[in-house]
Amino acid sequence: MSERDITTLDSRIVYENRWMKVREDNIRRRDGSLGIYGVIDKADFAIIVPVDNGVVHLVEQYRYPIQRRQWEFPQGSWEEAPDACPEDLARGELQEETGLLAGEILEAGRLYPLYGTVSQSFRIFLATKLTPGPRQLAPEEQDMITKAFPLAEVEAMILNGTIQDAGTVASFGMLRMKGLI
Repeated sequence: MSERDITTLDSRIVYENRWMKVREDNIRRRDGSLGIYGVIDKADFAIIVPVDNGVVHLVEQYRYPIQRRQWEFPQGSWEEAPDACPEDLARGELQEETGLLAGEILEAGRLYPLYGTVSQSFRIFLATKLTPGPRQLAPEEQDMITKAFPLAEVEAMILNGTIQDAGTVASFGMLRMKGLI
């Protein structure tokens, strides 16, 4: 028996589309018992926190799985280029969703949003020295709006439940704890 807690015996893709793969793995646990594990493989993504003079830019869009519009930090992945440089991804997603260009960008951390089920991680970027540029929304983002909020209002939106996106809340907290916002 290997020293690993779980050994993968075999794996098969049970569903796949442009954005994700769902696989089922037959496994052996450390005690020798057998089981299955369902895993969703998705490209890593970036969350960008655009801040300028105490003002934070958020985007709002309809999130189909929960059937509601939600405020969140700009975020996304490039399924067609999953190995893209994370900073390039962050700069690209910021411009795509908000039309903002970052004069400076700082990677502040990396988190896993749901590592009990999904292999995906996200990197948190602080974008500053913002200037306007062209917005380039993808067809899936045609309903997206962007708006600037004072930092204190974003914090209040998190505390009162207006902002419920876990990545946005975690990114805000990470930047606060590091003293970056």
